[in-house]
Parts: sequence; structure tokens; C-alpha cells
Amino acid sequence: MARKILWGSLALAPITVLVHHLVEPSEVAEFVLAAAALVPLAWLIGEATEHAGEHTGPGIGGFLNATFGNAPELIIALLAVNAAKTEVVRGSLSGSVVGNLLLVLGFSLLFGGRGEIDRGSSLVSLGLVGVATLLFLIPAVPSWSGDPERHGLALLSLPVSVALLLLYVGVTWYALRRHRELHVADPEGGAWSLRASLLVLAVATVVTALVAEILVSSLEVFAEEAHLTEFFVAAVIVAIVGNAAEHGGAVVVAARGKLKLATEIALASSAQVAVFLIPAVALLAWLIDPLALSFRPVELIAMGGGAVIATLLLADGRTSRSHGVALILAYVGTAAMFFLAGDR
Repeated sequence: MARKILWGSLALAPITVLVHHLVEPSEVAEFVLAAAALVPLAWLIGEATEHAGEHTGPGIGGFLNATFGNAPELIIALLAVNAAKTEVVRGSLSGSVVGNLLLVLGFSLLFGGRGEIDRGSSLVSLGLVGVATLLFLIPAVPSWSGDPERHGLALLSLPVSVALLLLYVGVTWYALRRHRELHVADPEGGAWSLRASLLVLAVATVVTALVAEILVSSLEVFAEEAHLTEFFVAAVIVAIVGNAAEHGGAVVVAARGKLKLATEIALASSAQVAVFLIPAVALLAWLIDPLALSFRPVELIAMGGGAVIATLLLADGRTSRSHGVALILAYVGTAAMFFLAGDR
């Protein structure tokens, strides 16, 4: 019954797009409609990733979900760059790293319970987040005094972005080859073909990007009515919206007992945002308006601290619901920290 409701509610996505362009409702109404439309889309991405994972293994399945799931964030970030909302860009990206590390992983472990994960792959992803956080200090520290948007900091962000992208390519190539060697495809009965799974992932990602853009465009009015700062909206609300696919996908597969895949989704997505999406946005922004990676201290503390907390909890390669609760509480504390930080 629940699956039928989810399949039927996929119609909310085209309805949201049509209403946005033809009816032009209030921003609050658009926010609610778009948020509702993202739920079945997140489920569909999780469903397709699970079927793809039957052919590729959890490591590559997590990589696929992270890649497709982060596409809306890239689009949202570039739209924000074009609108000269640099704090929204940085806040949403840093919030995405933290959200995947603590919130998505936390709920995955809460629903998945006890189990074993790929310890090596998990520690590599967490290590990438740690390295990225350290490299972000290069343009971030000088930004804590003077104009954080000055051109010199955008130039300083270039070598950092290139280094992170090279690191991402190298680690990803090694990791995917390792997972291919470890995994022998043995699809369960009824699993979609790999081609069908990838096609559904691609289509769902495009539609998710359209719906997420509509939701983000209505967030400013929503935030004003809720009396929230722009930084909090970016680092928490926009980040959660942009990660809707990973949120739903990871929890769905975790609830079905596939903790390895769920963990890969959360950690691979967090690492991919840190070492691929952030530097990619910084480089692509030069085609629109140069973007400095001038992260605030609270953002770097949140990213680095999130990586440390997750590492301590997953160091033995085992999971539990208590670990999930600890990660969720850590995210609540981080969100409170973002709220108290206010705008720059």
C-alpha cells in the first residue's frame, strides 16, 4: 500500500513545476508543495540505487547515489552564485557536508540498527572530509579579517580547488576498482537491470533539481516569516533540501537491512561534496562571478568536528541505534550553533 502511495505521489513533481510556471502561487504554498514533491523523488532515487547496488555492490552503489543525489546541490549553488548570494552558496555546501555526516548517517543507523560496514571505505571518506577541511583553512583564515569576498581570496581558492579535485579523482579511481574486485554481481530476483536503474536515477535527478530550485526560490520569504538568518537558512534548510535524495535513499535502504549501502550513501556523499562539489562550484563560478572559499570558523569546526565524531563511532566497523542517536544529537547541536552564529 505504501509503495502504491509513493508511486502515485510522484505526480506531485510535474504538478509542482506546472503550478510554479502557470499559476504563480505564494512562496509559502510553493515551499510546501515542493517539499512534499521531494519525498517520493527521494524514495525513487533510493529505490533505483538499491537495484543498481545489486549489480555493482554497496561501494559503487553509494558512489552512484552520491553522484546523482548531489546534482541538485550543484545546480542550486550555481544559481545562488549567479544571484550573488555567496553566503548562501558556502553555507549550503558546508551544511551539506555536515548534514550527510551527522543527520543522514545518524538516521540510517537509527533505522538500520546493529550491523557491519565497510570500515576501510568509510574511513577513507571521513579522511577526505578531514583533508578538505584543513585545505579550506588556506583561503578561510585570511577571510576572517577584511572583506571575505575580495578577489585575492578567490584566487587563493583556485589551487585549493584544483588539489581537491585531483585528490577526488585519484581516490575515486582506486575505490571503484577496489569495489569492483571485491564484488561479484548477484542480483536478487526481481531486481531492475543496471541500465534501467541508471536511467531512473538520471531522470529522477533532473526532476529533483527542478523541484529543489523551486523550493529554494521560495525559502527567502519563508525564512523572513520564520525570523531566521540567511546563514541558518543556507546551512540547515537549503542543505537539507539539497540532500533530500540522500536523506530518503539512505534511510530506505538502511531500514531494509542494507547498512553497508546506507553508510556508503551518507559518507560518499559527504566526501564528494567536500572534495568534488565545493571545488567544482568554486571553479565553475569563474564563468559567472569568482567565488572565494571564505568559510566561517563555525563552518570549519562543524565539518571537522563532524568527521571526528563519525570516525570515533565507526572506527570498529560496527553500527548500532545508539550510534545513530549520538550522530543526530550532534547534528542538533551543530544546527543550534549555526543558529546562534547569525549572519557574518
